[in-house]
Amino acid sequence: MLCNSKKRVSLYLPFLVILICFLFTYFSFGHEEEEFETIDSETCVECHEKSEHDTIIADDISHSAHDGMECLDCHHDKGTMPHKEDLGFQVDWEGCIACHEDEGEEYTIHGRVAHADDDEIPTCSDCHGDHDIIPSTAKLSRTNPINLPMTCGVCHADLDLIERHQIRTDHPPSLYESSIHGRAVSSGSMVAASCNDCHSGEGTAHKIYSQGHPNSSINHFNIPDTCSQCHEQATKDYWAGIHGELIKRGDANSPVCTNCHGEHGIISPKDPRSPVSRARLAEATCTPCHQSITLTERYGVLTGRRPSFIDNYHGLKTKAGDLEVANCASCHGVHLILDSSTPESRVNPDNLESTCGECHPGITSELAATPIHGFVEGVEKNKVAEIVKIVYILAIIVIIGLMALHWVIDLLRQIVIVMKKPQVRRMWADEVWQHTLLMVSFIVLVITGFALRYGDSWFSSFLFGWDHGFTVRGIIHRVAAVVMVISTLWHMLYLFSRRGRRFLKDMMPNSADFRQFVQRMLYNLGLSKTEPRFKRFSYVEKAEYWALVWGNAVMIITGFLLWFDNFFVGFLPKGFLDVALVIHFYEAILASLAILIWHLYSTVFSPHVYPMNPSWLTGKMPRDMFEHEHPDAEAEDLKG
Repeated sequence: MLCNSKKRVSLYLPFLVILICFLFTYFSFGHEEEEFETIDSETCVECHEKSEHDTIIADDISHSAHDGMECLDCHHDKGTMPHKEDLGFQVDWEGCIACHEDEGEEYTIHGRVAHADDDEIPTCSDCHGDHDIIPSTAKLSRTNPINLPMTCGVCHADLDLIERHQIRTDHPPSLYESSIHGRAVSSGSMVAASCNDCHSGEGTAHKIYSQGHPNSSINHFNIPDTCSQCHEQATKDYWAGIHGELIKRGDANSPVCTNCHGEHGIISPKDPRSPVSRARLAEATCTPCHQSITLTERYGVLTGRRPSFIDNYHGLKTKAGDLEVANCASCHGVHLILDSSTPESRVNPDNLESTCGECHPGITSELAATPIHGFVEGVEKNKVAEIVKIVYILAIIVIIGLMALHWVIDLLRQIVIVMKKPQVRRMWADEVWQHTLLMVSFIVLVITGFALRYGDSWFSSFLFGWDHGFTVRGIIHRVAAVVMVISTLWHMLYLFSRRGRRFLKDMMPNSADFRQFVQRMLYNLGLSKTEPRFKRFSYVEKAEYWALVWGNAVMIITGFLLWFDNFFVGFLPKGFLDVALVIHFYEAILASLAILIWHLYSTVFSPHVYPMNPSWLTGKMPRDMFEHEHPDAEAEDLKG
């Protein structure tokens, strides 16, 4: 074994010696260090005549704030050749902070807490430029207030970038440019607020924090102080008011400047589009909070303020377009809004005479104490007005009730007279029941359907505005739908009978219907003295019947699609149910109007028919009415 080991070592020894000699020779003679050539600005120009923006670098520097500086003053890590091709953020950052140390310490990567590795985060040159940097006071500077919307808009108007970084604010640069601040800045004003004035954190434009950062100038609790830079007195009033007091306590529900005036698109209160204009103040600004059930319950604020204001004199005048009439701010104040229990409050009972007297000189304290919001729960009511209200309600019930009773008695008497006349049979009992089921189900479907679509309407609240009313409405609607389907199936089976086949034959449109339509129009317009002579069914009845067939089919099909939507959505094309919903809703409107205008006129309100054609009750109608309406009817039609 020992001999074998010595033999193996003797074999590898020559190779080991050769390897050691090669390495010694390579490191001693064959490997030379790479040599670097020191360069200056003139050498830089030989390769870099133009910037990445395709402008002459020398020309840019000649009129910039860095005129006279050497290339290596900024690009100090590029003083030798060869050097890295990519300048990147490192050069932008380190090259700038070599001179601008304070700004470098202040910069927080534009809303980010740490230096992120995102290459889309703006750097010094993105805002200030590269070789053409000029002071912010110069109008051509990218950071001059006039140009800031365009500079910021490079990123904040880039839809792809906004989506990637989930920036939810929509088009702030364009909104700002149309605002009162933006228009003032674009006209040359150097005191109007620009981007940096609102978004600078801790007093410097280089500390731009995200909205949620406690030091952010646009943090909810810091916004009043941000606006106070220009609007000092308004902010002072705000902090003294109830809203400011709540903000001091850390209440995020209390409104700040932007909640009322807007953010980037702030416009003058004189502009009717402004949420704080006299025309929109109550609806657009005060109501969202003071009509919110969540907020009114939390703070114990009385509800019903806006409806009661809209219904009184001041509210009605506002709706009519009167811009001088009092609104919320006229009584409660603009920025200094105090609780009514505060002695200094404009709506404190002791101050109402003075507050109301601004518009109504000489008003008495008693009149000023009249509740301005009308009848609001928790507010003392005007006893005289309350008595007048009760008197009018009783008068309406008695007077209109007696009118309605008189009308009903007269109508019933006229119907009795009509039914005592010689009758001819128009429908048999099963046909009357078909019509009855269809009529009742249709009326119920219309009421319950529109009660869903217009859930806030008075009739919906009256019929279904109670506990579980929505559920019951749905049940009633579906039961009525089933009844309509049953009546439709009954009618389809009826059409296979001998009488049904004859009914369908007589109901078929023909050329005579079009001639009679023209003849009726000429007669009604006084252009002809001859009335059309109808057989068993006129063109009016035929048009109504076939419209009913079409409408029933559409409503039943779309109704079942919406009823069993979870079943059909699995194999129907995307958006199909949306189309079905639109068809169902507008077909219901069409059918309702057709019944109200077309059917009720021909069966009730036509002078030849009034007070009504009683065949829908008894299956019979007066002979003289039938002969007038259907003079060319066959003898068999007189038997129904």
